[in-house]
Amino acid sequence: MENDKMTLFDHLGELRRRIVISLVAVLIVFIVTFNYSELILNTLVMPLENKLVFSVHYPFIGFEPSGIKQKTLVFLEPSEAFWMHFKLSMIAALMVALPIVLSQVWLFIEPGLVEKEKRLVLPFVMGGTLLFLLGAVFCFIIILPFALGFLMTYKTQNLTPMISVGNYVDFTLKFILAFGAIFELPIAIFVLAKMGLVTPQKLAKARKHVFIAAFIVAAVITPTPDAFNQTLMAVPIIVLYEIGILASRLIRKKPEEGEEQTPEPPESKDLVKPE
Repeated sequence: MENDKMTLFDHLGELRRRIVISLVAVLIVFIVTFNYSELILNTLVMPLENKLVFSVHYPFIGFEPSGIKQKTLVFLEPSEAFWMHFKLSMIAALMVALPIVLSQVWLFIEPGLVEKEKRLVLPFVMGGTLLFLLGAVFCFIIILPFALGFLMTYKTQNLTPMISVGNYVDFTLKFILAFGAIFELPIAIFVLAKMGLVTPQKLAKARKHVFIAAFIVAAVITPTPDAFNQTLMAVPIIVLYEIGILASRLIRKKPEEGEEQTPEPPESKDLVKPE
């Protein structure tokens, strides 16, 4: 095989090539997004100005003023506004160029895969992109307005907020990127199950450990140390893990033609002989 003939330096050269292509793609998109950074910022401020409300009447869902005192952001250092626009444009460019980045990741690992595994390129690239964007939109529309509304109105009657644009952008981007990454969990489980590395039974047995790990991960990646925001992030992780288990069960129900499905070993309690 071609992969067997590649040396360590060949692998490093291929890795360097894929990284360079990904960086060039992101930088090209960055030139465009930087010109629209002010529009991106105005969009990012929307959760600060509005909150999502649900109703039993048509149109059932909508936005209304958040009631937060401060709706105009300030900058505390001369360079803060510039670096905020730079950071915002770079993250936007990365999100737009994500299909190219994921395709380069796949092309790097593809030589080490068998023909059956190479068919997963479309689920990996397209599914990974769509799920990441879905997680970012979910965070932007539902989580951020709820979190900001709670944090900035809870016992703040005698306090005046003065949020800098740099702190606000850091806060919101960390949330959006974290939820985008979290929403990749079902496709990660799907691909692993398709490759035969995990089974629904193993995933179900690990459920308790995943629940605990979800809160640990949420505590590490949330911008604030309070339990409220950690719960907002941990609950979607648990839900997405359950969706991943369901997807793996659907795969196990449809084995390929000519391939026998290996029965699961009996539980240890069934192997105990009666005295």
